[in-house]
Amino acid sequence: MTFATADLIDDFDAELQSCETQFRQYGGKSSFSGQITTIRCFRDNGLVKRTLNSPGEGRVLVVDGGASLASALCGDLIAKAAVDNGWSGVVIYGAVRDAATLATLPLGVKALGSNPRKSAKDAVGETDVPVEFGGVEFKPGAWLYSDADGIVIADRDVLA
Repeated sequence: MTFATADLIDDFDAELQSCETQFRQYGGKSSFSGQITTIRCFRDNGLVKRTLNSPGEGRVLVVDGGASLASALCGDLIAKAAVDNGWSGVVIYGAVRDAATLATLPLGVKALGSNPRKSAKDAVGETDVPVEFGGVEFKPGAWLYSDADGIVIADRDVLA
């Protein structure tokens, strides 16, 4: 289903939060949506890899990487696993790598920037906890809608 976040704000303003963080678009899908799953981690993508290698069922993974650009939390192999497992998109409050390849994948990927450096793989962090950045609380089970204008969050699927 197609949507525009600006139109969603016009139609459902009282129900939506708008993320103020200015992300860069890296994935091949510029518009994506789905229920939120969350991870909080810092310079360690073990939980990201584990999660995106599990069934996505159209969900969006939101990763609070503490805004660190020191190492990438997602690259081409993990993003390809996300596609293969049915994830709609990934929003990373941190860095990605393999940007040229990410742009070819049918996956929404937004991040603060890119860095070729690998992260640790110890799976240190938390899953399915509320995370906050850009003036928004991303709660597991809420709905995320993302396009070229930005990211909005709703407690329910406003497109249903």
